[in-house]
Amino acid sequence: MSQVEESIEVRVPVHTAYNQWTQFESFPEFMDGVERIEQRTDTLTHWVTKVGGQAREFDAEITEQVPDERVAWTTVGGEARQAGVVTFHRIQDDTTKVMLQMDFDPNGVAETVGDKLGFVKRQVSGDLRRFKEFMEARGAETGAWRGQV
Repeated sequence: MSQVEESIEVRVPVHTAYNQWTQFESFPEFMDGVERIEQRTDTLTHWVTKVGGQAREFDAEITEQVPDERVAWTTVGGEARQAGVVTFHRIQDDTTKVMLQMDFDPNGVAETVGDKLGFVKRQVSGDLRRFKEFMEARGAETGAWRGQV
């Protein structure tokens, strides 16, 4: 298993950043390599990705969700093995620190080499940067799910 931890400060309130993160189907707008996400139930999502020429499909289950604090997940089927958590921290009324921690199991030689070269860390860092740009340009979330898991 490999691990990555990244964070970024986003100039929106905590509830705005959190609410957007619950809108999984919008992830392709800021996550490079994510082609489509389908929200199947309140806790189950289906992902279609293509990273480094490798297409993958997998399901992820939300294992914990606390409004304005955290969203945790783990894969439950398909071609990827990962688990992680995103936490939201108030810096100021209009600024939130978004922290992502993820454990993943590289699959095959290409993914193992890519992991060793820091590809996943750069991917996560870029995704968080694009999330920041997406949120700051909009100033508001595209929707919200305030349930607790």
